[in-house]
Amino acid sequence: MRHSKGIHWIILLFISFLLLSPTLTAHADGKVCHVKIENEVEKGLKAFLERAYKEAIDSNAETIVLEIHTPGGYVDAAEDIAKLIDEADIETIAFINSKAYSAGAFLALHADEIYMVPNGTIGAAAIIDGQGNTAHEKANSAWISAMVAAAESSGKDTRYAQAMADKSVHLPEYRAPSGKLLTLSAEEAFKVEYSKATVANFDELLEKIGHSNSEIVSIEPTFAEKLARFITNPIVVTVLLSIASLCLVIELFSPGFGIPGLIGLLSFAAFFFGHTVAGFAGYESILIFVIGFILLIAELFVPGGIIGIIGGALMIISLLFAGESVVHMAYSILIALFIAVIGMVIIMKFLGKNLHVFNKLILRDATTTEEGYVSNVNRIDLLGKAGTTITPLRPAGTIVVDNERIDAVSEGSFIGSNKKVEVIQVEGSRIVVREINKGVEEE
Repeated sequence: MRHSKGIHWIILLFISFLLLSPTLTAHADGKVCHVKIENEVEKGLKAFLERAYKEAIDSNAETIVLEIHTPGGYVDAAEDIAKLIDEADIETIAFINSKAYSAGAFLALHADEIYMVPNGTIGAAAIIDGQGNTAHEKANSAWISAMVAAAESSGKDTRYAQAMADKSVHLPEYRAPSGKLLTLSAEEAFKVEYSKATVANFDELLEKIGHSNSEIVSIEPTFAEKLARFITNPIVVTVLLSIASLCLVIELFSPGFGIPGLIGLLSFAAFFFGHTVAGFAGYESILIFVIGFILLIAELFVPGGIIGIIGGALMIISLLFAGESVVHMAYSILIALFIAVIGMVIIMKFLGKNLHVFNKLILRDATTTEEGYVSNVNRIDLLGKAGTTITPLRPAGTIVVDNERIDAVSEGSFIGSNKKVEVIQVEGSRIVVREINKGVEEE
């Protein structure tokens, strides 16, 4: 009996171990937040990631996985996001699926660990300007230092991070001869200890980090955040402002309020919506813009020009400080104004005569004598009247007719003072006279 009871206890303990063993090897009650970083790295992404990290921390998640697939993006946005990752009180895993170039590589280096899919790549992190050229030396030097510091903070060999951003670093064994930026494959990244492991997919990643049984929460950008990311793209910003400026100019010179004005207002509204959702613009920027717009409209009813200048200045100031960068916004505004001017010239040249909206831009009316318009009083009442010269006429001078001093000219010859003259012709303000006595002597 005792032997039988002992066996029963052993079997019971074995079954209990089997039932409890999954909880010993996985975080059954843990939570992992899954966030995708796709397309360009820009300020709109930063606003989305701020919300994602807040939700992850507020829900007591143990880990946040950033699934990276990006060609890179803007340096200032990448630096802000990297600071967000460093300061967050939560483990961050970078899952490269399938490329992390430039700003994407920079963000991956700020994560606690990096995992890559078999065809994943990381590197090619030089700064490129708007024309596709390498940035000037000062900006490039600062970026190289930032890449090196990111690798150093996580205990990685800084040579590889430097080679990703600096063409002069020579690492031929990893396809980085002098003059070429380093890009590591998944195998190479694992070999130099930049990648923790190579995994086939997200599920295998969860097994590697011990969260195969954890609750997975995918944090997706809202429609507003997606729209904000699109609108805050510098190219889209320039297009929006160009459309708004052109439509605003057309509307200011058009009677009433029409389609151009509606399109212009919608363009400005889209600009402020995107930049407000992204966290760049505050309500004070919108208020300043509205005040400026009201003053600009008031210029149509109040002469002087000062109100319109102040209104336009307020609108430009509000746009400058609503953007992600004052410098970038200044370029966008200048381009938009240039396009608006060119567009107005083209429309005026080819469509101005056929469009009613341009009637106020072009002077079409003429003032003719037949319609009763005269530039001066026509003194036809003086025709045939006699007068006396007060001054000599050489040929112009002054005469008096019926006690009224009148400027007059002779018909060509000299007429002295105190001579009798007759008005023979009136052409507006031009009074032509002839000497009377001289005419009698000639007869």
